[in-house]
Amino acid sequence: MSKFAAKIYAPDYEPRERHPAIFRLFDSLKPGEVMELTNDHDPRPLHYQFMMERPDQFTWEYLEEGPEIWRVAIGKK
Repeated sequence: MSKFAAKIYAPDYEPRERHPAIFRLFDSLKPGEVMELTNDHDPRPLHYQFMMERPDQFTWEYLEEGPEIWRVAIGKK
C-alpha cells in the first residue's frame, strides 16, 4: 500500500486549473495524511503559495528534484 493518501500529476491539468486542483486535493486530506505531487518543473511557486494560503498547515519534502520530474510529498499537519 502506498504511503500517500492521494497522488496528483500536475501536467494532467490545464495551467490555470493546476494550483486550484492541488489545493482542493490537499484540503480533502485528513491531518497526518500525505499527498504526492508530480510535476515537470520545480513547483517552487506552488510552495510559496502554500506558505501564503496555508501557513503552518503543511509539510513539504522533495522526493525527486529533476531534471525532468519533480516529486514532492505534501503533508497535512
